[in-house]
Amino acid sequence: MPTADRTSAGADATAADERCDVLVIGGGPAGSTIAALLAARGRDVALVEKMHHPRFHIGESLLPANVALFDRLGVRAQVEAIGIRKFGAEFVSPDHEHTSRIEFGDAWDKSMPYAWQVRRSELDEVLFRHAAARGARVHEGCRARHVAFDADGATVQVEEEGRGLRTWRARHVVDASGRDTLLANQLRSKRKNRRHASSALYAHFKDVERLPGRLEGHISIFWFAHGWFWLIPLADGTTSVGAVCWPYYLKSRTKPLAEFFDDTIALCPRLVERMRGAERVSEVTATGNYSYTSTTSSGKRFLMLGDAYAFVDPVFSSGVYLAMYSAFAAVDLVEAALDRPRAAAVARRRFDRAMRHGPKEFSWFIFRVTNPTMRGFFMDPRNPLRVKEAMISLLAGDIHGRTPIWASILAIKALYYLVSIGNFRRTWDAWRRRRANVRDPEVSAS
Repeated sequence: MPTADRTSAGADATAADERCDVLVIGGGPAGSTIAALLAARGRDVALVEKMHHPRFHIGESLLPANVALFDRLGVRAQVEAIGIRKFGAEFVSPDHEHTSRIEFGDAWDKSMPYAWQVRRSELDEVLFRHAAARGARVHEGCRARHVAFDADGATVQVEEEGRGLRTWRARHVVDASGRDTLLANQLRSKRKNRRHASSALYAHFKDVERLPGRLEGHISIFWFAHGWFWLIPLADGTTSVGAVCWPYYLKSRTKPLAEFFDDTIALCPRLVERMRGAERVSEVTATGNYSYTSTTSSGKRFLMLGDAYAFVDPVFSSGVYLAMYSAFAAVDLVEAALDRPRAAAVARRRFDRAMRHGPKEFSWFIFRVTNPTMRGFFMDPRNPLRVKEAMISLLAGDIHGRTPIWASILAIKALYYLVSIGNFRRTWDAWRRRRANVRDPEVSAS
């Protein structure tokens, strides 16, 4: 396993332009959260973000488990002000005439009935400015290029707009660089997930038909031949629409991306119904295979948070929650590394377990979400052994607390295998299609 401790310093630590206790790389939800938490504890924290807020980011749907984290951070009212309440989700399958809707209020723990749909540009700026208000030194237009570790800390090369390359000296580094995966790339610890190769294309629209009344904020999931679509209503009246599909499908494109996206939407008639009269108000964006994980999440003088460590298919909207949860989980590790080095090894093991847990539990379902057996579970949910409540709890992000869902989650998995065996021909055909579909060509986003 690669470790950052094997990296040579590569720069004179005494010649640093800037110094801090903790340098956080990346001003998204993970980086801004840990910067705020550590600064509130009196740490000298610097937060460097390569862009300027507000900046576009996909991933607008939040989970009910996020709400408690916003409360603890002290930003719930600000998030409420920019979002539309999301009480649940709608599932639409081409193999079923009916739609299926789940409500978070029907989960095992009834105290988390909603989350929000938000523009990430607004949410990320709220969190970034909050970090500054709590005492972190925040710097925008600053891209970290390289981290060199030595016995006393780390030297980080940061490219600053208008100032060129500058050197930061820190006792500890937090990599929250998102899908840039700065340290995972540098340490060669990043591994693509070959079991779930996915690509996505997406844009924002106006005049998309919404569900009525309190259902307006529901996220809608539409399965189609090449994957699935999301439809996320936003508070300003626009709607985020995206397709997650097998990489080979995106690679098959022979026309401009916007036209290809229109053709892809046309493959899902029930989505087309919701988009009659809709007008696209943003560019179409495409991204290639993005499921990955790092073989390590921490070292003696560093740790990785959120997407800098792992990214999974966004079907369950887990990204912001896992990013923020990882930041809360990391605080004790950073403080142990700075003040109690003898306790740091235990803290690292605890942090590593926390980092693996979320992606692991979500991924088991994500890998199977296009399988007809799992699709049937979503379209016709039943509650023997409280399995429906447990499933909704997982969809709500309630996976790190004390809610006793795990026996029922095991029951869901057992039922999945039993139903799959009972429908062997269908299962075999689905497995063969998936094996053919999980191909990983280089995807052009131009």
